[in-house]
Amino acid sequence: MLNKTIGQAASLLTIFLIALVCFDVGGRYLFNFSTAGISELEWHIFGCIFLLNAPNTLRLNKHVRVDAIYNQFSPKNQALIDIFGVLFFLTPFCILVIDASIPYVINAYTIMEKSTDPGGLPFRFIIKSCIPISFILLLLQGISHLLSKLQTLKDYTSTP
Repeated sequence: MLNKTIGQAASLLTIFLIALVCFDVGGRYLFNFSTAGISELEWHIFGCIFLLNAPNTLRLNKHVRVDAIYNQFSPKNQALIDIFGVLFFLTPFCILVIDASIPYVINAYTIMEKSTDPGGLPFRFIIKSCIPISFILLLLQGISHLLSKLQTLKDYTSTP
């Protein structure tokens, strides 16, 4: 439920991003006006949309994989592949990114990092904090996915 709600909220950012890009393009071509801050905000919002929707994408089972091959397997083998993927790929990768990104965010907060561009955005720690948050949520969704696939495996093996 958490990843669904966050994913939906992040999806709403897409509307804001479209409006912001239209404002930026309109301002640039109609009024010869643009700032580094607007351009950076576009990239920051895009990053948030991508990062915060990743756990919801896994929840919806819309993540990247070779479905042409995967769909040919039995539900039992699909569950085994998913369990292997969560245990040996998703979990270690999430832990690695979380571990590497937290000091990155703390440093940005400590020095109150801001853009080096004139007119750029302050408070870079806000956008940088989306990295560990999204990977924590992805890890939690991966654990949920793992438990679901373990249940599938249990159900499959318990039926005659």
